[in-house]
Amino acid sequence: MIVNCSEPSNALDSSSRSINETVNGSHHFTIRGYSLAKGMGPGKYIASDTFSIGGYDWAIYFYPDGKNPEDSSMYVSVFIALASEGTDVRALFELTLLDQSGKGKHKVHSHFDRALESGPYTLKYRGSMWGYKRFFRRTSLETSDFLKDDCLSMHCTVGVVRTRVEGPKLYSVPIPPSDMGESLQHLLDDELGCDVTFQVGEESFRAHKLILAARSPVFRAQFFGLVGNPNSERVELEDVEPSIFKALLHFIYSDELPNFHEITGSTSTCSAIMMQHLLAAADRFGLDRLKLLCEAKLCEEVSADTVATTLSLAEQHRCPQLKAICLKFAATNLGVVMQSEGFKYLEQSCPSLLSELLETVASVDEKSNLVSGKKRSGSSIFGLDLAADGGVAESMNPNGRRLRRRV
Repeated sequence: MIVNCSEPSNALDSSSRSINETVNGSHHFTIRGYSLAKGMGPGKYIASDTFSIGGYDWAIYFYPDGKNPEDSSMYVSVFIALASEGTDVRALFELTLLDQSGKGKHKVHSHFDRALESGPYTLKYRGSMWGYKRFFRRTSLETSDFLKDDCLSMHCTVGVVRTRVEGPKLYSVPIPPSDMGESLQHLLDDELGCDVTFQVGEESFRAHKLILAARSPVFRAQFFGLVGNPNSERVELEDVEPSIFKALLHFIYSDELPNFHEITGSTSTCSAIMMQHLLAAADRFGLDRLKLLCEAKLCEEVSADTVATTLSLAEQHRCPQLKAICLKFAATNLGVVMQSEGFKYLEQSCPSLLSELLETVASVDEKSNLVSGKKRSGSSIFGLDLAADGGVAESMNPNGRRLRRRV
């Protein structure tokens, strides 16, 4: 076979990219009655509620008399444990013991702001732990500002490492996607060539029928379908807020999630609530990619105040991943969630979800008991960083063989 290299190739170039990132989340853990916890004995712990980050459940374990008998209760130990099924979960961690004097001199151990020689820590299976055997000398802790009114307070942040691949993308002339988005956004901002006006409440928005039709099957049917009217110059929209429709247009023209503070002109805007409304609008207008982006964002912003309304939204708009995360979060924080206004709305709008929530509560309790059993059997894997007394970082495999590495 002879190839003439002087002739131009008709084959399209292609590209893809792998993006490594962390899905971050935090949990606040308060221990009241610290003095009553002392004397439990080495290896005995107080556990936080389980919390979900990056699709996995986690828990904080505090050992008031230390984890190791050989330390003779001289130190308190703190660990973060993987509390759900997972294999080789890679994550970054941060543990903060809060200074309660108001001086802000917190005790922080963090992976997020420093380079790690061997990369993120790997937790092999449910029950694997990372933390500090000698987190703080107990005599120093009890005379410090970290202990106030017999109460300790700590903050944990977990960043689960995820790898996602974008592509393949085919193109004959390489044009960065951001340039295309900026060009279209420029058309919207300057209202250049706009041929339709949307009346949304008290506000009006001008746009381009062809661009809307190219991005949304609903707009395509409205303007160019069998019963559509390509000559319509004005459209009234109901059941959508002006700020949400403005955010929807921003995505259609830029292919990016909007900044709600810029959209609304307010710094007090709750992004989770705005994202809920935007997901509903994306589903209404057939913008599947926007719907997935909203779902992923809401998965990261689940809180006790919004989880009930987000769960109802996930059920109504068929968002399975968001629904599963909301069920787990609500099940592990049920007492607080039931006191929220959103829970009353959930009872009224989707009563069938209450039975699923009870099933999830039962499942979480069962998993918690299994995790506790594994802790007592001593089959966990420990990944230790620098201890409070400047010790050597080490890890321990299930057979008890210690592996030292330089720090």
